Amino acid sequence: MAVDIGGTKIAGALVHPDGTMTATTRRPTPRGADGDAVFAAVAEVVAELAGSPLWPSAVRCGIGSAGPVDTSRGTVSPVNIGAWRQFPIQARVEAELARHGAALPTVLAGDGVAMTAAEHWLGAARGHANALCMVVSTGVGGGLILNNRLHPGPTGNAGHIGHISVAFDGEPCVCGSRGCVESIASGTAIARWALAQGWTPADPDGDASAAGVAAAAEAGHPVAVAAFDRAGRALAAAIAATATLVETDIAVIGGGVATSGDTLFAPIRAHLADYATLSFVSGLRVVPAALGTHAGLIGAAAAAVMLLPGG
Repeated sequence: MAVDIGGTKIAGALVHPDGTMTATTRRPTPRGADGDAVFAAVAEVVAELAGSPLWPSAVRCGIGSAGPVDTSRGTVSPVNIGAWRQFPIQARVEAELARHGAALPTVLAGDGVAMTAAEHWLGAARGHANALCMVVSTGVGGGLILNNRLHPGPTGNAGHIGHISVAFDGEPCVCGSRGCVESIASGTAIARWALAQGWTPADPDGDASAAGVAAAAEAGHPVAVAAFDRAGRALAAAIAATATLVETDIAVIGGGVATSGDTLFAPIRAHLADYATLSFVSGLRVVPAALGTHAGLIGAAAAAVMLLPGG
């Protein structure tokens, strides 16, 4: 059983050993509600899955959630779910499972770690014993595969590449540090920098988000091109640093900003040549994620298989 919790939707599915999904369901994430009201949507997802004839076959449960997470405590404090601060999601889901006759072993994973598990199981990192997987969207997150095993770390935050500092004198980051990858390469940061440098959408009512900047970059607008080059350089530096530290041989990038394709990937690969220079990282590949919108649910299931006993 898999549950995927985000700022806009809460989804669930029963996931088969080959990765196919059955009984998929979703609810909008309640806005302006208290913590219990948000969890009520999770409970509805569990109840709907419990009505499936395959429910008695479920053997474990994976919960993937937007972060921050603390898997050592089973709690989440998602930036985009303000009602949940250190919310005991794992214990609450376990109680809900038991209420529906399924006392399953359960694991919690942050969305970056879940995406990593998914891409290693069925996606672009399949067959790679050591991989870095990343989500580049409103924020920048990630996870690690080391020696064919998911490596979430003690609190579930290992591989959080968005908060590697790549600009010592860079602007302050929301995390409290300075010059973090997220403060340069997230979709929010790309759009903010481009606007500050004088770029505006050609249409006054046009898209001023990173997607709009990407479209302008594809059309050759110099500020938009520079915004993505700057983001690509930050990502390349962090990817190379991670690969040098733990000897990953592939970096898989998903998330909304990655849908801009070569507008993002071309500068990453170009700058990577300047940072991944040692012999053991010189062959490092950077590729797009393969699983798209299904990565959350597949990743929650994959994390359960990889992290729970008997997986």
